[in-house]
Amino acid sequence: MNRLLITILLLMSSNVFMTFAWYAHLKNLSNRPWIVAALVSWGIAFFEYLLQVPANRIGHSVMTVGHLKIIQEVITLLVFVPFSVFYLKEKITLDYLWAGCCILGALFFLFRTKMFS
Repeated sequence: MNRLLITILLLMSSNVFMTFAWYAHLKNLSNRPWIVAALVSWGIAFFEYLLQVPANRIGHSVMTVGHLKIIQEVITLLVFVPFSVFYLKEKITLDYLWAGCCILGALFFLFRTKMFS
């Protein structure tokens, strides 16, 4: 399988764990002490790191760190927006669209030499 595709799949999977680690406690553990939420989040984040570290190592063999970071930010928005809307029941606003446009702009500028060469 292509290293870029493997990297993206691993980053997407790790981001699902990361999003749950960072935000799910707001819904599920809001009545518990923060230390309980932190410990549960660290437990979830362990699995995120098991995917994130190999993703970055594989990805760095075909991309720069800047490329990896911008791809991660795009994936973060692709995971976070549905999570916040469907899981946390947050209202979606145009601010998500504007943030997405900014991230897509960053993606374009970092990858434009690869796209047009």
